Amino acid sequence: MMEKTRIHRILTLFPNAIVRKLLFMLIFILVFWLIYLTSKDHPKFMFHLRNSITLKSWSLFEKFPHSETFQNSTVSPTEIELTIREILEKMDQLIPARPFTHLNATSSAAHSVATILNPQDTYCSGDQLDVFLEVRDHLGHRKEYGGDFLRARMSSPSLKAGASGKVTDFNNGTYLVSFILFWEGQVSLSVLLMHPSEGASALWRARNQGYDRVIFMGRFLNGTSQVLSECGLTLNSSAKLCQYLDARDQEAFYCVKPPHIPCEALTHMSTRNRGISYLSKEEWRLLQRSNTGIEMLKNFASIKVLPCNKSANTEKKCQVGMKTPFPSGYTLKGSWITTFCKQTKFNTAKSISDCLQRKLVYLMGDSTLRQWIYYLKDFVRTLKYFDHHGTGLFKTHILLDIERHILIQWRKHSHPFVTQQIFSLKDENYIPREIDQVAGDKDTAIVITIGQHFRPFPISIFIRRVVNIKKAIERLFLRSPETKVILKTENTREVHQNAEMFSDFHGYVQNLILRDIFADLNVGIIDAWDMTVAYLTNNVHPPDYVIANQIGIFLSYIC
Repeated sequence: MMEKTRIHRILTLFPNAIVRKLLFMLIFILVFWLIYLTSKDHPKFMFHLRNSITLKSWSLFEKFPHSETFQNSTVSPTEIELTIREILEKMDQLIPARPFTHLNATSSAAHSVATILNPQDTYCSGDQLDVFLEVRDHLGHRKEYGGDFLRARMSSPSLKAGASGKVTDFNNGTYLVSFILFWEGQVSLSVLLMHPSEGASALWRARNQGYDRVIFMGRFLNGTSQVLSECGLTLNSSAKLCQYLDARDQEAFYCVKPPHIPCEALTHMSTRNRGISYLSKEEWRLLQRSNTGIEMLKNFASIKVLPCNKSANTEKKCQVGMKTPFPSGYTLKGSWITTFCKQTKFNTAKSISDCLQRKLVYLMGDSTLRQWIYYLKDFVRTLKYFDHHGTGLFKTHILLDIERHILIQWRKHSHPFVTQQIFSLKDENYIPREIDQVAGDKDTAIVITIGQHFRPFPISIFIRRVVNIKKAIERLFLRSPETKVILKTENTREVHQNAEMFSDFHGYVQNLILRDIFADLNVGIIDAWDMTVAYLTNNVHPPDYVIANQIGIFLSYIC
């Protein structure tokens, strides 16, 4: 009865039939809207509605009383979170915990036994030579599990020749180390115990325990002066924070907000080590430089390799999308020779200029890719440096050849970027956002490398970035499938005093993950890890002759 009375009152307020019809239509629309909002797509819709503007930008400046990272979010896991979990589970199985009570129970290079399978007086070039390795501890007991971080290499110093060996882990304390005999002559074999399995396990555990090994110091502009404030990928602070957020890609960076200064005033950054460790004293002893990179084949004599009149296989021209084996090539007389494709030689400035004519080349990553800019500028004199303003080594670098319509640009990847030198954030962008800004065509090439600066942080940071880069490349291929994209893997580096932060073991793990994520994408691979093992450079910044050969592979991909 009360409901009828309410309807009657509404009708008396609107005696006109047309007005009544409009009222009922409005009520119907409102009811439909409410049903839509309560549907399963409502959260997604509201997220897009709130972020319709910020999705166009790489970052969103917001202030929070505490750090709330995506990694610790309590909402339902997104696709990227599930991918990160899946990869972490794989890696946890690959690198299980290996606790030890004494160093004597860990792997010993001196006590391990290596045997050449099917030994011969001479071998033929192209043959595969296999070494069976039985790892033992310092008491001479055979290990019952694998996981040792080994590095295999063969070389002929007089020929300036070198190549990686392939290590197969049987997960029972034994390994098969395989060498393909690429060249003829006297060849020496080497297997280094970089870290015992207990050390590798300790590095993996410690890496994923915390974000706070590195201190980021942000510089906020306050009129004509600067104010310093602590920043990071996550911050445990009760102070008000600035949150720099890429909502689409779920990337975030934080700074403690300086009083009376807006978050947008952040202009520069530098870093330093905090001195925090998640390793025990015994684990540190295991990872000391004196215990790193110990030869396991000390008593092996060199082997003799003959040509045997074997004919070379016909090879296809190098092109993006090819699967790269390991090893992917070798060095002979100082030059890199790929084994899976026919590489065009670019030995003169003219041949390089002819290849690059009308090309737009975007280099995105760390300083190992910036080395390409320096090399090309010195070798190809028609490429002129364009002053992009800014200061320091990490500003945008551009090379131009106006007559040939060549542009080559390098830009650093965004957080985390670990260096004591001050760098600008004024034109900072994550690589996926940089890729989104590339129109792309058959004369556009992108080269990407990340990894060295990610080593001191939990692996989830690296995985998230690589997945986001892959998605950006997929978007690029939708609008411009003819664009060429090449990934340069991490290279090896010197044996660092701080193995917890910078050990090559971290780079090895990241290379495995990178290849796994990009396995089904039509991209080219420059295996810088393989190259620097073959060249035995042991430097985070390889020498020019290695850079020249990396660029040679790149040019073979695009020309």
